[in-house]
Amino acid sequence: MKHAGGMNKAAKRRGAPRRGEPSARERLIETVAECFYREGVRAVGIDTVAERAGVSKSSLYRTFESKDELIAAFAEEQNRRYWQWWDQVVDAHQGPARAKIEALFEALAEQISSPKFRGCPFINLATEIPDRKHPSIVIACANKEEVRRRLCALSRDLGVRDPRRLAARLALIIDGAYGRAVTLGTRGLEREVLEIVRLVVDAAVAEGGT
Repeated sequence: MKHAGGMNKAAKRRGAPRRGEPSARERLIETVAECFYREGVRAVGIDTVAERAGVSKSSLYRTFESKDELIAAFAEEQNRRYWQWWDQVVDAHQGPARAKIEALFEALAEQISSPKFRGCPFINLATEIPDRKHPSIVIACANKEEVRRRLCALSRDLGVRDPRRLAARLALIIDGAYGRAVTLGTRGLEREVLEIVRLVVDAAVAEGGT
């Protein structure tokens, strides 16, 4: 028989959290943010999530009624983290719109060069879940639309003739960089991405102002 002192950390965390400790919901979201992203939402079962989060299965179902609800929470968390990252990059560059655009793509190149990078979580979700009405896919699609909206605002600040067109092209470069990173790797990717972005922006500016 194992001594109580040898109880694993996950078992110790089960039950009501002590003051200052994360709640069951916080532990579950932190867990799926890691394991769903790294391994895929279909590959990781409820039992695995509960074990890794250190909560009982009954506690998990009291917090999230189904795995689909847990997947939606994962999408929400990824969306929150994505815009936190975006805002930090843009807010750190108070100069002209072009500098902000280039800063975004420099930060993107750094992000996808991380050994923990496993692709765009929203594209991954859309690949795994064919139901366009699934709550997580609604969040994923809304994220991509918001990317275009924000890029359009930056493009408008550049004074280009067609900011929506430039935003669409820049959004395609972002998703293309995600795909290239997980297939062929990131060697030389930062240079290539920044070259393409500058060419696209230069072309849009050269077409004339509004």
